Amino acid sequence: MKQTPQERKINEIISPIVEELGFTIVQVKLSGKETGYTLQVMAEDPNTGRLGIDDCTKLSHSISDILDVEDPISGHYNLEVSSPGIDRPLIHERDYLRFNGFECKVELAIPSEVGQRRFRGFITGCADGIVTLDTDNGQVEFDIANVSKAKLVLNDTLIKATKDGLPKLAEA
Repeated sequence: MKQTPQERKINEIISPIVEELGFTIVQVKLSGKETGYTLQVMAEDPNTGRLGIDDCTKLSHSISDILDVEDPISGHYNLEVSSPGIDRPLIHERDYLRFNGFECKVELAIPSEVGQRRFRGFITGCADGIVTLDTDNGQVEFDIANVSKAKLVLNDTLIKATKDGLPKLAEA
């Protein structure tokens, strides 16, 4: 998923703080207008894929402190720090690799060769930035750079698989 230049700048500013606290950033998203922005920071413990309430509070204070100093957002904003949740967004190649075999929904920025923008299917592969899904209409491939939105489908299989944390990455 593409980040705006401002989201990239914010990500660069807060990443060292987030990592120092033992977490990784899943997604940084800025929405709204100068009269009131919302900055959403999704983070997780890289070992479990989770982020508790106390962790959110700790991250929120640390992120807020650094953003007050660096001031990358002009105008008022609300900061929201959260866990990606079970039906998490799929952002990076590592997400598609980790959740290989799981069901997801994907929306492309530019329609595929068949003119379709939305897909639902099971992740069957990801290499060199190309994701492969097995859908009801057959196999489709798309470039991660063309994804505008992707997330896992909440179902019993996903709940069971993530009960004790993130699935392990498949061996390369």
